Amino acid sequence: MLESFILILLIGFFVGQIARRLKIPALVGMVLTGIILGPQVADLISPNVLAASTPLRTIAVMVILMKAGLGLDREKLVQQGTVALRLGFLPAAFEAVVIALAAMWILNFDFPTGLLLGCIIGAESPAVIVPGMLRLKSLGWGVTKGIPDAILTGSALSDVLLLLVFSLLLNFLAQGATSEVRLPFGLTLSAIQLLPLQIISQIVLGVVLGVVTARLLVSLLTKQNWTQNAVQDSLVAATLALLLVVLAEKFPFFSGYLAVMATGFFLIELDAPLARRLRSGFDSLWTIAEIVLFVLLGASIQLQVLEKTLVPGLVILGIGTLMGRAIGWYLSTLGSNWNRRERIFLLPGNSAKATVQAAIGAIPLAQGIQGGETILAIAALSILVTAPLGAWAIPTFAPKLLEKGEVDPTKVAIARRIVILAAVDTSPLASQVLTKTADLARRSDAEVIVLHIIRTNDSQGVEHLQEKTRRLLADIRHQFIAIPGSIPEEIIRVAQDYRVAEIVMGKRGHQLWDQVLVGSVSQAVLESSSIPVIIVEDDRIGML
Repeated sequence: MLESFILILLIGFFVGQIARRLKIPALVGMVLTGIILGPQVADLISPNVLAASTPLRTIAVMVILMKAGLGLDREKLVQQGTVALRLGFLPAAFEAVVIALAAMWILNFDFPTGLLLGCIIGAESPAVIVPGMLRLKSLGWGVTKGIPDAILTGSALSDVLLLLVFSLLLNFLAQGATSEVRLPFGLTLSAIQLLPLQIISQIVLGVVLGVVTARLLVSLLTKQNWTQNAVQDSLVAATLALLLVVLAEKFPFFSGYLAVMATGFFLIELDAPLARRLRSGFDSLWTIAEIVLFVLLGASIQLQVLEKTLVPGLVILGIGTLMGRAIGWYLSTLGSNWNRRERIFLLPGNSAKATVQAAIGAIPLAQGIQGGETILAIAALSILVTAPLGAWAIPTFAPKLLEKGEVDPTKVAIARRIVILAAVDTSPLASQVLTKTADLARRSDAEVIVLHIIRTNDSQGVEHLQEKTRRLLADIRHQFIAIPGSIPEEIIRVAQDYRVAEIVMGKRGHQLWDQVLVGSVSQAVLESSSIPVIIVEDDRIGML
């Protein structure tokens, strides 16, 4: 079993990186890894791991939905009005119905079985859509109108709706459509009559439990200080979020996944610094969860069944997306401030299938529903076709169809390479400048450019400075540059060329006039640089 996890993580990661270097979404490499390692080809994954794939995928989905919640922007959602709500219901509903009709025509399914297939195929994949939308937010694409936020919220709501209808249809097909539920006071309602109440209950209670969990996390992690670092914060938050999902499975009165997403959303409102720490922690968790999710997803695909339904499956997927979902997109954005290009973006941005299909695609077959094998094959086909296309199309078409706005760093983690420039000479003060730079670099996991401007022919002094740099920055990625020129001008030029975040430099001299006027080189850099400058003195350290 342990060997299987080693294979999954190592091979899944490196094949994913190979795919990324080939300009292909990494998840394609991970899914292919699962197919090759799985029972269809090499059969190298332990049966125990395959048996545990459902809870492992559940953990991965929990992580990505918490990331989604921690990245939502309340102001942008309010600005969109009912667009996010409509995106949560109309595209999925229309796609499910159109797929049901197409399945009746192409596969000779009856309507309930066709609608069962529609519910599986119509669900959107948080594992593809959430990272894609969060990346758009970190780059600023569509943020002015809150388009990524609307898609994120709509995706979560649509999955709640379709999973509810899916459960109802399973009950219909297994026990008959006339099954009734007894209520207090002798009242009885059919399952179909209870559906609106179930949807309302799932959404309302999911949001309420999200608020409660967010307040509990703030109390435990901020007010009572039960944790000592960001890793422990993430551990507690992930455990409580997973508990919500588990409880929802045992007590299906609320949506566990919606509760998780709501928890992240309300954490931003209640304690933004805590949300920022958790955002970083869940980014790290997703690095592992993503590999496990997509490799196990690939291992679950049945190639021989897939081959039989390839052509009719592709036709049904095309009809569902280009007809049913397109109608839903049009109605969802009707009357909004979205222009035509932004509406077109919904095709690549809101169509990917993966997570839900992997989780429930095999259930009809397991419960003996007629056509279950075909349903599973089309579910697998939808993953293989739409997940790679969605992962590729979201970043590809966003710059062509969306407007770029200002990034809000309080809502998303902005991944960027941090570089610090240390400007040093051959004097003893260089040790203090390098020590201060090293401290800053370790705090922010930054790289360092050590710059020495050559003014005299002192090769021995430069060699000594290089040795000092290697010793003080031994655990930090750094580069030593020695060039001739004007000191202030070269410092600013190199800082701009390397896009550094901060400049660290020293100031010598303790004369009385130094308290009023900083040394001439430091003063020139301060006056000319748009980049923050940290001045290191022999007797004190301050930021100017």
